[in-house]
Amino acid sequence: MGKIHEPTPVKLFAGFIYADELVLRNAMNSLTARFGPVDVESEAIRFTFTEYYKKEMGEGLWRKYISFAKLISPDELSTIKHFTNDLEMKLAIKSTEAASRSINIDPGYMELSKVILASTKNFSHRIYLGNGIYAEVTLLFRDRRFIELEWTYPDYRNDFVKTFLLKARTMLAGQSNQVHPESN
Repeated sequence: MGKIHEPTPVKLFAGFIYADELVLRNAMNSLTARFGPVDVESEAIRFTFTEYYKKEMGEGLWRKYISFAKLISPDELSTIKHFTNDLEMKLAIKSTEAASRSINIDPGYMELSKVILASTKNFSHRIYLGNGIYAEVTLLFRDRRFIELEWTYPDYRNDFVKTFLLKARTMLAGQSNQVHPESN
């Protein structure tokens, strides 16, 4: 029988898709108030990976990532996804017809060996966490690089994102005593 252990703390990060810099700053301020200071921040690039958000968010979208200095327990991910969804609703553009999303906030976490994203949508490769939230292994870390999987989103296949994730992983390695032979 295997012995049950507490999970090793993981590095929380968030990805943003947005058009308005002020909305991004408000979202980042809310996240840092809740999860602490940022230790790695990417620059912003144009979000041209898919048309999925165009109808709801318009054109001229940007993509940006941050990771947090404070490590979390992996079992916090579903609660964090609820928080980010509520924050998206709070920052939504209210109009006479309906609320329109002004920012997309994708929380996830990183272990030395993998990157996990939270989702509200079920699919064959996602595991139910509870409270309506699923988790997906999006990237694996092997041979000193991130490896895509069949379902990895187009933006997570991009070198821009992988460069950010490598910096965040370096921070995690310095914070953690984890040793995974497959992650070296």
